[in-house]
Amino acid sequence: MRKLQLIIVIGFLSTALLWSQEPNKFLNLEQVLELAKSQSPDAILAKHRYLRSYWEYKSYKAGLLPQLSLQSDLVDWNKSIFTYTNSDGSVEYKRTNNISSQIGLGIFQNIGFTGGSVYVQSEANGLHDFRKDSLSRSYNTSPIAIGFTQPLFQYNSFKWQRKIEPLKFQEARREYLQQLEEISSEAVNYFYNLALAQLNVEISKANFYNNDTIYKIAKGRYNIGTIAENDVLQIELAYLNAKSALTQAKINLEISRHQLRSFLGFNELVTIQLMIPTSLPFFEIDVHQALTKAKENNSTALNWERQLFEAQSEVAQTKAAKRFNANLSASYGLNGEAYIFNDSYKNPDDQLALKVGIEVPILDWGQGKGKYRMALSQQEVVKTQVEQARIDFEQQILLKVMQFNEQDEQVLIAAKADTIARKRYEVTKQRFLIGKIDVLDLNVASQENDLAQRNYLETQKTYWSYFYAIRQYTLFDFIKRVPLETDYKELED
Repeated sequence: MRKLQLIIVIGFLSTALLWSQEPNKFLNLEQVLELAKSQSPDAILAKHRYLRSYWEYKSYKAGLLPQLSLQSDLVDWNKSIFTYTNSDGSVEYKRTNNISSQIGLGIFQNIGFTGGSVYVQSEANGLHDFRKDSLSRSYNTSPIAIGFTQPLFQYNSFKWQRKIEPLKFQEARREYLQQLEEISSEAVNYFYNLALAQLNVEISKANFYNNDTIYKIAKGRYNIGTIAENDVLQIELAYLNAKSALTQAKINLEISRHQLRSFLGFNELVTIQLMIPTSLPFFEIDVHQALTKAKENNSTALNWERQLFEAQSEVAQTKAAKRFNANLSASYGLNGEAYIFNDSYKNPDDQLALKVGIEVPILDWGQGKGKYRMALSQQEVVKTQVEQARIDFEQQILLKVMQFNEQDEQVLIAAKADTIARKRYEVTKQRFLIGKIDVLDLNVASQENDLAQRNYLETQKTYWSYFYAIRQYTLFDFIKRVPLETDYKELED
């Protein structure tokens, strides 16, 4: 009975799983694009790449805020024999057996403008001495201590981080949008590959049935002597080729369907059927507007700016390393000690400290100068590369816009050619059936009809490929006339 119940439950769950997969999906291009950007593995990877940059920037911002920390050595037990030197210079061995503990609370703050830091802290120490002849306790406390450290004439990393880190984060935001548009371009490619595969199956089926009918008619004509054997053999060969082409077209259809299904993140239970666009939103893109939007929105512009800052930072660092450096640190606090913990906070003494340290490179055999010169040279290399990249970037946009603006005419020509080729094939087939033309003319008309249908879909694919390539460059929707955006807060939650 339990086994029967288990089988029923498993069967119910399997059926529910099959139904939940929605095995038949009829999708148009817009739906495929939305699915690709929302659930495809590539979209998920793009999201997590962005999140990595987001948390890196959050960590940088958190580092600019005051840091509160608690530090403690709860128990430090030391039982040993040590060497002790008396005031008269004699040496003797002594035993120690004590437990010490320490706790401190401090606030630390970097000063980005100067490259220094300040701190406020409070500390307490306790010592319990367990020797054979005595048991003593003593406490040393510092209720408050205030101090700062300030490098002088040194490289200020905080200054350069303030310039570079926000650029990196804005670059990551734009890169995420560009990756979504790249995913859209890939979706267009997979969509039309499957659309062409679907069309090839339809063409192959039509050719197979047409060739089957023509072959039967040809055999009848041959039997009554109105057609030559050579023509019958040619028609039979066309029939066999059509049958083979249909089998191969079905195989290619499943391959293309699997590729789109995998790209969208569906499993093998889902069968995708595409609805081909019947019209396209013909319009032209203004070249100057495209260039302006690309310079405003593309992450590459931020990347160039960041590269220049990083090169300048490297120059500043190597320049500071080869010259006179100094560090200034100072602190003021209160300090007390007693055998009773509370008494250590009564009448504390002043605690002062001031330190100035210097480092002067005297002889490094030109190492510092060499590194500085290398950094200067690399800075010039970066400047040259950035200028060349700007030129190439603008040329790419000009080329893409020019190619896109020509596509509306190409699509219209392909659509008209498709209509003419279909009509010509029907006329040619009817004339062949009544014996007015030979099989060669029929084959030519059939091939031209097939080619025109495929070419029409190919021009659609090219149209959308250029369109989404321009969107990826400009991060601008030229149909809706609005910048591309996304809900970053939803991504970051």
